[in-house]
Amino acid sequence: MQDRNILIVEDDIDMRRLIAQYLERAGFDVREVGNAPEMRLALADGPVDLLLLDVMLPGQDGLDICRRLRGDPDHASLPIIMLTALTDMPDRVVGLEIGADDYLGKPFEPRELLARIKAVLRRSPRMAQPAAPAAGVVPAELEVIRFEGWELDTRSRQLISPERVSVGLASSDYRVLLCLLRHPDQPLSRDRLLTEAFGRERSPIDRAVDVCVSRLRAHLEPDSRKPRIIRTVRHEGYMYSPTRDAAAADVL
Repeated sequence: MQDRNILIVEDDIDMRRLIAQYLERAGFDVREVGNAPEMRLALADGPVDLLLLDVMLPGQDGLDICRRLRGDPDHASLPIIMLTALTDMPDRVVGLEIGADDYLGKPFEPRELLARIKAVLRRSPRMAQPAAPAAGVVPAELEVIRFEGWELDTRSRQLISPERVSVGLASSDYRVLLCLLRHPDQPLSRDRLLTEAFGRERSPIDRAVDVCVSRLRAHLEPDSRKPRIIRTVRHEGYMYSPTRDAAAADVL
């Protein structure tokens, strides 16, 4: 198994040391920093496979850091799990909306953190395993998927617009889009998309998939007057349909 490099950004020294010790015992290579400037130096100093990012940081908070990383082509696809003492659902949604791959409220069980880390890393490009294609789906080994004038490069996880502008996607957004594209004209439930994109089961109030679709639509469908590329299928979930048959009675 390849070593995985985790960078912890947490200003509470005792907290980050406990997390680091637990992850090191689990076989990860771990580095620790306490603020945004130290994080930038660490990112430039060596490979990072996943970022554990606290929200309440001195100077520049974790939400702003996440937002800036998602706008940086060099780190747009870096897996990010946010850690925070803020447990209200609106705060969790904000974290997901700006591009975090997962969100864990303090206090948390170390085993849950480890499970979340492993699930996010399984979705990273270096860990991705090609799936066996079924009839009527896009082959998993296809490196560039073309749709509606757009291109999704599965090697770099870059979304290329019809105007040839590159868009870096968050890991979860990439996985949701890839799953939809590989199953055209097939409605996929939120439970299935959450399992494949986040590696976890869906709770009754889990909006992670809806947030991902909202972000993808902001990229793919900036003109709301045009037909949907990702369509909402009533009582079923979401679907990519090349035919764009908006007349279907059960589709919004």
